[in-house]
Amino acid sequence: MKKILLTTTMLGALAGFTTAAQATTIEPDVVFDLTSCHLEGGCGTATQFGTVALTQTTATTVKIDVVLNDGNLFIETGAGAQQLFLFNDTISGSLVTGITTTLAGNLVSIPGGVTGVTNVVDPQTGDPTLHADGTGFFSAGIHCTLTGNLSPCNGASGANIDDLHFTVTGVTIADLTTANLAGNLFVADILCGQPGCTNLTGPIDVSQVPGPVVGALGLPGLISACFGMFGLNYWRRRRQVA
Repeated sequence: MKKILLTTTMLGALAGFTTAAQATTIEPDVVFDLTSCHLEGGCGTATQFGTVALTQTTATTVKIDVVLNDGNLFIETGAGAQQLFLFNDTISGSLVTGITTTLAGNLVSIPGGVTGVTNVVDPQTGDPTLHADGTGFFSAGIHCTLTGNLSPCNGASGANIDDLHFTVTGVTIADLTTANLAGNLFVADILCGQPGCTNLTGPIDVSQVPGPVVGALGLPGLISACFGMFGLNYWRRRRQVA
């Protein structure tokens, strides 16, 4: 079976997440598209494979939601450094917490659980050490706790999950959106089963740093922008009358 590597580019749009327990809608501050393919032989006609959404929930806490397209599944292969998902985080003291794995929105229990690691660097050089084929080195990742042949996520016969949800503490979105030396932000190792991409495995990644989006401004920023436009139009009318 062939292996697939994919990378991501920025969506520049917002997605809403609504919970039954809350009447409010929490919008991510920035959303990326998983679009960059690193599969030897190509990815067929498929060009977009899922999204990565980041939400700054407190001053030092970021929620990350990685959602693959229908038909795609997370796996662990050597091409993806035996990680389900890779990102950049060299912030001392940062931690991954609250990992949940789902399939079509339904909670999936992984035998042995799932573990997140940060600041995985060479102690001598400080360089990241998790390597994904075609996408460079990363310093943080999410993987099934059981490793090697015992891992329930190993290869195309792994656990069936298409979404990862977790929180990183001790960081900001800016800390997690600094590209690695290869220019990439995130990597997902997947089995690509969506239309146009038939059962290929390997990494996909995000390679473009996004610009400001509405979610980053929040309501105060939108109110200020509205009053700013009102003031500018009022000043222009006064000049025309004069």
